[in-house]
Amino acid sequence: MSILIDKNTKAIVQGITGKHGSFHTALMLKYGTKIVAGVTPGKKGEKVCDVPVFDSVKEALNKHEADWSIIFVPAAFTKSACMEALENKLNIVVITEGIPVLDMLDVVNFAEKRKLHVIGPNTPGIISVGESKLGIVPNNLVKNGNVGIVSRSGTLTYEVVTNLTKNNIGQSTVVGIGGDKIAGTNFIDILKMFEEDDETKKIVLVGEIGGNQEEEAAKYIEKNVSKPVVAYISGLTAPKGKSMGHAGAIIYGNVGTAESKIEALKNAGVKVVKTPYEIYKII
Repeated sequence: MSILIDKNTKAIVQGITGKHGSFHTALMLKYGTKIVAGVTPGKKGEKVCDVPVFDSVKEALNKHEADWSIIFVPAAFTKSACMEALENKLNIVVITEGIPVLDMLDVVNFAEKRKLHVIGPNTPGIISVGESKLGIVPNNLVKNGNVGIVSRSGTLTYEVVTNLTKNNIGQSTVVGIGGDKIAGTNFIDILKMFEEDDETKKIVLVGEIGGNQEEEAAKYIEKNVSKPVVAYISGLTAPKGKSMGHAGAIIYGNVGTAESKIEALKNAGVKVVKTPYEIYKII
């Protein structure tokens, strides 16, 4: 069992003929992901890694069934790509970062009305270990196991997964929820799925400064999560009012600080570590 995607998941790639789209399509296919079609306007009839390319999502779905779309489209055009996928009842993984806030608000609100998943933007995607991958997490980092990982940071996701794998601790599903100010799926959404997933026995939460997602997650964990949770929060030394890396990683006064997040998580019974390298010891 896995969350969000599995070996039967079928996906299309929007922006498949671009440098990043074509590169990661090859890696997803190598991992075993069922990529059934690609979409790039004006490129109909081409193929990328033997995957047929169409001019539109609707045109691709007339020929192939799919559940998800993974989007490698420049920020200026991401909203239209997202809306096109959602209008055709596809869940989406949005790799692109730096999408205008109002654009993503429209996308997320539309997805909520359609009851569809939005992973990202600014995400490394999802990997259900040994089954399917929709994203850019390197294939060789993961190892099959029972630890579920949910993270706001792509780089820290790689660090945590690598360290667990090196210490022979496998993962069930790894989800990057994205580091931009507006994201679709949040910590609570994924925590709920991990709690209900029989394959996931332990959970790792990787957060960072900015916003209140981690504080809200702490409240949810305290009341709803029975499985052990280990957390790491980056940005402990970040100056107030300064954005650190991610668009969403900005703090104002006492709101969104690493200290407030750590305190909330500890009060909820979560074991919080000082460095990502300590996670495997606790797990």
